[in-house]
Amino acid sequence: MRKIILFFVVLFVSNLLLIAQTKPSDKFLGEKPEYYFLSSESLREIETREKPDVTKIYGKIKIVDSFPDYKVKIVTSFADLHVKMVSSFPDGPGKWQIVESFPDFKIQFVDSFPDFTIKFVESFPGKP
Repeated sequence: MRKIILFFVVLFVSNLLLIAQTKPSDKFLGEKPEYYFLSSESLREIETREKPDVTKIYGKIKIVDSFPDYKVKIVTSFADLHVKMVSSFPDGPGKWQIVESFPDFKIQFVDSFPDFTIKFVESFPGKP
């Protein structure tokens, strides 16, 4: 019986020591819970932060299967960037020249979770 009582006394004292070692926190005493609301401006800022500036993605492009600079999904409508394939002078937004060596950007085509979407066009490349 003494062993059981001694065990509970030691357990109680050890818990008291643990409580005494912790710092008192004012956060939990009488503080109301905080709620965060996102305004439409905040949502737009978050959305633009996630997507790259597609107007700067032009030049010599290499299509890769792994380790891309950007993951791109090809769509037929509501694209982030209209792309025109050119054989020379890829000097503006949306003008891509496909190369095998010395690319400006490496692109991987994906079906899900793209960094941005593109639509191939014959005229008026760039941001729609």
